Amino acid sequence: MSKRTIEIYDTTLRDGAQSIDVAFSANDKGLIAHKLDELGVNFIEGGWPGSNPKDIEFFRTMKRHPLTHAKIVAFGSTRKAALRVHNDPNLQALLKADTEVITIFGKSWVLHVSTALGISRAKNLEIISDSVAYLCSHGKEVIYDAEHFFDGFKADPDYALKTLESAAKAGATRLVLCDTNGAMLPWEVREIVTKVAKETKTPIGIHAHNDGEMAVANSLMAVKSGATQVQGTINGIGERCGNANLCSVVPNLKLKMDRECLTSEQMQKLQGVSRFVYEVANLSPDKRQPYVGEAAFTHKGGVHIHAVEKHPTTYEHITPEAVGNRRKILISDNAGRSALLAKAKGFNLPLSKGSPQLDVLLRELKDREHQGFQFEGAEGSFELLMRKVLGSSVESFELLGFRVIVEKRDVNQETVSEATIMVRVGDRVEHCVADGNGPVHALDNALRKALELFYPELRDVQLRDYKVRVLTGVHGTASKVRVLIVSGDREREWNTVGVSGNIIDASWQALADSVELCLFREHMAKANPEPKRNLRKGHEKSRPVTRTV
Repeated sequence: MSKRTIEIYDTTLRDGAQSIDVAFSANDKGLIAHKLDELGVNFIEGGWPGSNPKDIEFFRTMKRHPLTHAKIVAFGSTRKAALRVHNDPNLQALLKADTEVITIFGKSWVLHVSTALGISRAKNLEIISDSVAYLCSHGKEVIYDAEHFFDGFKADPDYALKTLESAAKAGATRLVLCDTNGAMLPWEVREIVTKVAKETKTPIGIHAHNDGEMAVANSLMAVKSGATQVQGTINGIGERCGNANLCSVVPNLKLKMDRECLTSEQMQKLQGVSRFVYEVANLSPDKRQPYVGEAAFTHKGGVHIHAVEKHPTTYEHITPEAVGNRRKILISDNAGRSALLAKAKGFNLPLSKGSPQLDVLLRELKDREHQGFQFEGAEGSFELLMRKVLGSSVESFELLGFRVIVEKRDVNQETVSEATIMVRVGDRVEHCVADGNGPVHALDNALRKALELFYPELRDVQLRDYKVRVLTGVHGTASKVRVLIVSGDREREWNTVGVSGNIIDASWQALADSVELCLFREHMAKANPEPKRNLRKGHEKSRPVTRTV
């Protein structure tokens, strides 16, 4: 192994699964494992086969669907003090998992030896040695996780080193130093790892938890001090406050410390893998997550935007594309002409410094944000605004009116919501009614029912998120609100916004923008959008036709 090469050991499927609000199925684990394999990690810790049937199923599944690069690892503990290795159920389950590599953890801290296990120090060393040697005798590569190693070293360095010596002599190929409580500081890690590296010839790894917000820093410091394997999870999910976040560790190793871990091509998949794990775990992505978060390369201030447009390095520490991310320019009342020009370029709109529409757009933006609109989180609505000002929009439909009824017919019955809507598309008028589990849902259903006759592509569009923000509480329940909607289809996702003193009206604005943007993009994407264009221009009928559903 080259001194500059660092092994990446992913434990998302085991340690990450112990995170609050995370529950992976065996199928979920398989999907994530293949994504991690594509990313290029060296080891994937699949779970603890002795702890639950789900992990046993995962290991069986992976035998039928092998990976191309990474090695699947089964995880468990050393033998129980009262049992011999050949009849310890944990060790037998690890062997039945039939993985090439097995990781087991043992005690390094005298507090755990005497208090948690209630055995002698010598007995603990015997347990470590027996367990590693037994697994090695069955042809397994064994990685030894020294649990609570840093706390153990601080309490009794000589004994902590003896636990590593026992594992190494028994055949362990890696000695992983665990900051299990997540309490260490980087300079403590540096001192201890440096000392351990001098005492053993076996490669050292680091497994850091994040209880002190130091897991990434401690992992990097360990590498700087001699560690050649880093264990962590995608997005830092894990027990309590989580594990070292590989989405930060890996780019820091590769781009800042010049250590080989993933290839440049693999690195470009990092954000995609991050989002995939969030999706499978049913967690909302952390927008402010370094490197892979939506905000990581997002610029809002006019000075920042102006500088980044001239030279990205002025406010970006790496190229966003290196980790699969992208630069994003936000539009707000802090923005100036540079921001608008940048957005126009991104939307492929003809706008230059000398365009008279530039000042119109700037005034419109500041006026709308004064009303309560917030376009930094609703780029879809801002794209429509820009296109309307610049005359490049295409009207898909016209609202003639809607009515929403919310009714509770009996105290013991659920509240009923019903919406009626009338829209015009070309010379045709659609008058539809639909119900829903709330007024906005009913309005959304009615709008879709009216428009899907003309635009069947709307069947693929889903409302994925809906947020309401009271802008000021001065007027109580009559206060103005801002509604933010996230919509998406099979390929894309977009945000739209509405503002009003009436929550239904604000919701309508956001819904209408969402549909308009979807249809405009479909219009632009089609090679021959003539049927829709003719319909909008009224070439299909000589007089309006009203249809009630």
